[in-house]
Amino acid sequence: MSLKVAVQMDPIDAIRIAGDTTFALLLEAQRRGHELHYYTPDHLSMRDGQVVAGLQILSVKDVQGEHAELGPRVRTPLDAMDVVLMRQDPPFDLSYITATHLLERIHPRTLVVNDPANVRNAPEKIFVTLFPELMPPTLISRDKDEIQDFRKEHGAVVMKPLHGHGGAAVVRLMPDDPNFGSLFDMFAVTFREPWVIQRFLPQITEGDKRIILVDGEARGAINRVPAVGDIRSNMVRGGAATTTQFTPREREICARIGPHLRDMGLILVGIDVIDGNLTEINVTSPTGIRAIANLGGPDLAVDVWESIEAKRSAGGEGV
Repeated sequence: MSLKVAVQMDPIDAIRIAGDTTFALLLEAQRRGHELHYYTPDHLSMRDGQVVAGLQILSVKDVQGEHAELGPRVRTPLDAMDVVLMRQDPPFDLSYITATHLLERIHPRTLVVNDPANVRNAPEKIFVTLFPELMPPTLISRDKDEIQDFRKEHGAVVMKPLHGHGGAAVVRLMPDDPNFGSLFDMFAVTFREPWVIQRFLPQITEGDKRIILVDGEARGAINRVPAVGDIRSNMVRGGAATTTQFTPREREICARIGPHLRDMGLILVGIDVIDGNLTEINVTSPTGIRAIANLGGPDLAVDVWESIEAKRSAGGEGV
């Protein structure tokens, strides 16, 4: 099966291919003989109800600096593609939401991965709260009294932006932290939306496990250990990836949420688990595939494309 595949992503010349999940997906698609097209979100348009994009033919090579060769840009109806990979990084803002509305117009006739309507309806730090029994105690609020009551009940907490990403603006507050007032004021000025406040899990020093699910099935994982003096395990913040195995609790978590992900057309999902506590379900542009392969694990790009190809063979059924 040869598919026409368009990828909507951030500028490809700026990515670091050694750890980039989107690039892993492109390499595997090319290996399978699929025809690759590239565009950035600013080249996505809708005219008189038709969704179009300025597409460039793309070929990829696993050599940093020589990793992408692009053809001339051609205005193309996106419904001429078999598959669109929506892979630009957050923030999950109105620009991101608008892109989901546009791509929803072509899905599932053109298979968009992940399903754009359900990406829009599953903000990562809110979607996860559908499963409170799997989570640490969590509050979503910008009400100072609510936050203070939560702190009194749970002691040390982590406070982070509801639509943040990459570990930005994640802070730990100790029970009697004198910085709370200043942090509250700073968050109130900086972020219009509510914030996430969670009971602090001291086991974060041992790692935050990123588990990749493909079509609802757990397929691989890495453990991300924060740098000394930091609570953020994100690799862009200095976290180090190490090999790991699934625990019974983690398999229970995946079995609980997997059917929901499959039913929502969320083919590639990354979840974060700390000491058996589910903290996030990442559906926008989840990462971790190359890190898993680099540490001797399976190449999950293969699993993703097998799932996509099966859905295309079925004419989009199950999407």
